[in-house]
Amino acid sequence: MDWSKLPDLAAIVALTCAFASVARRGPTSTSRHWLMGWVLIALHFAASIFESTPGFWGDFVGDIGTASLTAAGVLFMWASVPYRIERSSQLMLGSLLATNTLYVVLAGFEHPAAWALNVAAVLFGAAPLAIALGARRSFTHVLRWILVGLYCMLSVFLLAVQNRPGNGLMLGVNGVLFTVYLGCCVHVWYSYRGRGSAGSLISIVGFLGWAGVFAVGPFIDLLVPSAKFENEVWNLPKYVVAVGMILLLLEDQIEHNKYLALHDELTGLPNRRLFLDRLALSLERARRMESKAALLVVDLNHFKQVNDTLGHHAGDLLLKKVSEVFSSRVRRSDTVARTGGDEFSLILEEPTNRSNAKLVAKSLMEMLLEPLQIGDSTVQVGASIGVAVFPDDADDIESLCIAADLRMYDTKNESRDAEGDRMPVRSERPSESRGGESAGFKMAAHAPRG
Repeated sequence: MDWSKLPDLAAIVALTCAFASVARRGPTSTSRHWLMGWVLIALHFAASIFESTPGFWGDFVGDIGTASLTAAGVLFMWASVPYRIERSSQLMLGSLLATNTLYVVLAGFEHPAAWALNVAAVLFGAAPLAIALGARRSFTHVLRWILVGLYCMLSVFLLAVQNRPGNGLMLGVNGVLFTVYLGCCVHVWYSYRGRGSAGSLISIVGFLGWAGVFAVGPFIDLLVPSAKFENEVWNLPKYVVAVGMILLLLEDQIEHNKYLALHDELTGLPNRRLFLDRLALSLERARRMESKAALLVVDLNHFKQVNDTLGHHAGDLLLKKVSEVFSSRVRRSDTVARTGGDEFSLILEEPTNRSNAKLVAKSLMEMLLEPLQIGDSTVQVGASIGVAVFPDDADDIESLCIAADLRMYDTKNESRDAEGDRMPVRSERPSESRGGESAGFKMAAHAPRG
């Protein structure tokens, strides 16, 4: 047993535990695959301690270590694929894991058959190419074709060198590992190419160095056989990648926390804080351009009755539906925000005026008059809408919000007087409900007064 590699194992285990601790705070599909990859890297280091054992068990443990190293690289690569849910992508993952493992097992034999190595070499390129061609009509992506190109070149390289006497098989295994980790570098670069953060840069450079180890090492052995390097030199890129991935997780969590600080967690719409920031910018632009901006305050009528009748889960689903309805109606330059429990606010940017704002309010009413299916129940909600226009009704944020709120409450009072206390819910199957017979509340919005 080679106990000199124990410190490397301890370092990787410590980094893996640190990675797991960070990933646990915000688990994602990507972080889970990365963590699985680091567990395999730790297994690779553990196997390296025992691979010097003579006989069958030493060869067996060595194969496990090399297979773990290749499988970890494939998982790192696949974690950065933006189309993982595609069935063909899952087939690609299975083919890469199978072909890499097959080649490692064959290379572990003392005298592997040349024909078996050649078949394995051909499969490296043929399997990904067949999957990509078979799925090209339903799905295609530039990253997939880059991967296919890498493995086709690997097939050619293996067929050219693996059967050479001496170090041919060693060059073949290094070629496989080089391709795997170069693929990791390409995939991570593609996924984070627009970020330009420290985590993405360190991860990309680390994977490039990791791949380079398998290309530079054989050349040094060939050109300068007497040169000896400590294991830590060759393992340095692994530590760089681990640090880079931890930084990426921390950066993602920071961005997510920033998003949650400015957005409603239920609907994904801007919250009151972001809404007020955007309203201030909108009024400043309107003031500078001597134009108008409109504020709409929307309050759902009898939302409490929906919660009391169907439960809070149905109320949450209703709020999500309403947010989708509102977002589909306005322009991308406008803002829809959830500013209260059942209150939404809309900012209509230039070009707009009072007439346009009233048309938007009317269209929102008409859209919400359509019954909404919430589970097994049909819900037809009403809403009270208050409209205020800058600078006609007010020339600052606070006064504009007060004007819109007052008009919304006037609308709500008149709507309540006109409609009474009818329930807005029918608990029935979609096939049993008839849209024209669903109980509901009308919506109304007053034109601004004065």
